[in-house]
Amino acid sequence: MSLVNQLIAATLAVMLGLAGGTIYIVSDSSKRMLTNQLESHALDTATHLGLYLAPYIASRDAATVETTVNAIFDSGFYQRINVVTADGSMLFSKTTPPVIGNTVPQWFVDLVELTPPAMTREVTYNWTKSGSIFVQGHPGYAYLAYWRVAQETLIWFLFLALISTLAISLILRIILRPLKGVEDQAIALTHKQYIEQPRIPKTRELRRVVEAMNQMVRQVHQMFEEQSQNIEELRRQAYRDDLTGLPNPRATRAQLGERLDYRQDFGPCALLYVHIDNLQALNQALGAEKTDNFIRLLASQLGETGATAGDHIIGRLGGADFALLLKLPPPDQLQRDVNGLLTRIDQDYQQLRQSETQTQAPVRIGIALGTDQTGAAQLQSNAHLGVEKAQQDDKRTHQFRAAGDPQPTDESWHEHVSAAIAQQQIFLQAQPVIATDERPLHQEVFARILNQDNNPCSAGDFISVVRELGLMIDMDRAVVNHALEYLQQGPATAALAINLSNESATDASFCQWLLERLTTLNQRSRLCIELNESSVLNNLTGIGNLRAALRTLGCSFGVDNFGVHPSGFGYLYKLQPDYIKIDGSLLHDIDSDAQDQFFVSSLVSVAHSLDIAAYAERVERPSQLTQLLRLKIDATQGFLHGTPGALE
Repeated sequence: MSLVNQLIAATLAVMLGLAGGTIYIVSDSSKRMLTNQLESHALDTATHLGLYLAPYIASRDAATVETTVNAIFDSGFYQRINVVTADGSMLFSKTTPPVIGNTVPQWFVDLVELTPPAMTREVTYNWTKSGSIFVQGHPGYAYLAYWRVAQETLIWFLFLALISTLAISLILRIILRPLKGVEDQAIALTHKQYIEQPRIPKTRELRRVVEAMNQMVRQVHQMFEEQSQNIEELRRQAYRDDLTGLPNPRATRAQLGERLDYRQDFGPCALLYVHIDNLQALNQALGAEKTDNFIRLLASQLGETGATAGDHIIGRLGGADFALLLKLPPPDQLQRDVNGLLTRIDQDYQQLRQSETQTQAPVRIGIALGTDQTGAAQLQSNAHLGVEKAQQDDKRTHQFRAAGDPQPTDESWHEHVSAAIAQQQIFLQAQPVIATDERPLHQEVFARILNQDNNPCSAGDFISVVRELGLMIDMDRAVVNHALEYLQQGPATAALAINLSNESATDASFCQWLLERLTTLNQRSRLCIELNESSVLNNLTGIGNLRAALRTLGCSFGVDNFGVHPSGFGYLYKLQPDYIKIDGSLLHDIDSDAQDQFFVSSLVSVAHSLDIAAYAERVERPSQLTQLLRLKIDATQGFLHGTPGALE
């Protein structure tokens, strides 16, 4: 029972006690008053009868006495009247049973004992005692009057008690409203939501409680913000280049390996290896400050080129080297993009030199083409050979040619992919996510299609075509339909995780369709919806609404590739996902690198402080698993537990 209800109940109990005492006092007073009235009435009746019947009693005229007594007795106010002569003989007696009648309930008569008083009056005639008259009143009048008083008192009491209870309840709720706010703050704090009460009550005790609670909320919020800032600073130092803000060499190579060697979903690509010739001489010619500015401008131009191209990976490979991985555009388009990039770099260089003569920036670009099967290390090596060849030939760019370079995609492949998506001719592969107690939590599903030779092909072979054709939403619909069909017909303990694309997550009609589709699924807790961290941060409000709807339906929600986005992870306490999957690029050297261990440990700590489970992906070696278990990871996923297999 709440405090307000307890106070109302206590107040009502006190009121009932007071009312009961008041009713008892009023009733007892009424009882005495009625008894006095009956006594007075009996005495008056005896006096009047004595005066009237004195000569008849003296003459022992029983007939006249009987007639007179009967006339009075018929009024119903008397239970007994006795007329006695002077010598004590009964001249006449009239008695009626003390029956109350139907006007007063019997339980009330049994509860309240009323004994009407009996009065005796001596009768004299001619100064001589001629007899006496005994009169006893009937209790019916007293009971009726007493019953009416009790009814009125009870009705008024109930009415006033109801009004008083409502008034007291309203007043107490108004006075104690800040306590309800404190309760809401405490509940919100358990969900890592930081709410302060703007209105401070005037009551001293309540004001102190509210101010203390607001201060605690501010301190907890500040602690979380400081923790996030400290971890973000750690990530910046460990994985970011101080000068440009781009991923440093270790982070860049890890991200390239994650996409090209492990996930293999980037598809045909082009790697631009950008090299600054003789950086030391440039530093002497321009000065340290201008050289740093040139490097920053170069990084900015690379970032703009990558953002224009769409999905990309950018980073610094060394003091004078940068890498930019792009989706493979048409050959002519790639060369135009490279030439445009060099033109903008030359303009920035010219402004820094503040010279009227046109001078090219000392920058060379090696280009290497590849696929998911090329491998990150091979692609970097080919691009670096392109830079060396450009230096040898004194050219600004050179595209390294290799036997495995991707060929231009023909129209038949586009038609094949389009038909497969339109007809939902896809199949699902799955990889398990294993908890620390070796219990499978769920399986993450991956969409696959058959190529023109009816052989399964990796996501990198067709995802870029699907995105180019604008069919990502259609493919996600097919994945959802296949996954739900499996959950409805497959094992009752099966659980699946579906990773939605950014296009689907930002499409209102798809989200509405997804929620309606999920309502048809029994045991919706067996389905998890995952989104890439970049997709979440690009549309935090919309994703927040989707997450709230999924929570209402009972579906889990997770953030994939967590920990690599430059915007940090302060969004977690607002979004409150059920779990995060730490990006595999942060875990490649987790078993040997102290910085990686400390950073991942901080990510796990942040997640656990928000009651969010932390999973690790791309776990390939037992030593990685051992280290992650020491860091209190909740579950792991990767080749260590098996490669993706057909979902049967």
